Amino acid sequence: MKEHEFTLILNDVNEMTEDLSNRLFEAGCDDGSPYSSSGITGIRFHRKSETLEQAIRSAVADIGKAGITAARLVIEQDDLATI
Repeated sequence: MKEHEFTLILNDVNEMTEDLSNRLFEAGCDDGSPYSSSGITGIRFHRKSETLEQAIRSAVADIGKAGITAARLVIEQDDLATI
């Protein structure tokens, strides 16, 4: 299995609170680093999966368990080079 790196920007979330961070962790996002900056909140994932698509789909499902949706997906250029 390969580790895939990507960021999910969270929809309608302006700040990463301790409560939200805990909910995400409990929902299965323990392989992500939550953050917020300048009104943008996201989670940088380092998710192991057979494919990038599977990794993204499982991360979206996990944040959904915490009652959150993704506004967009960000994949850095360096991460694309390793796909």
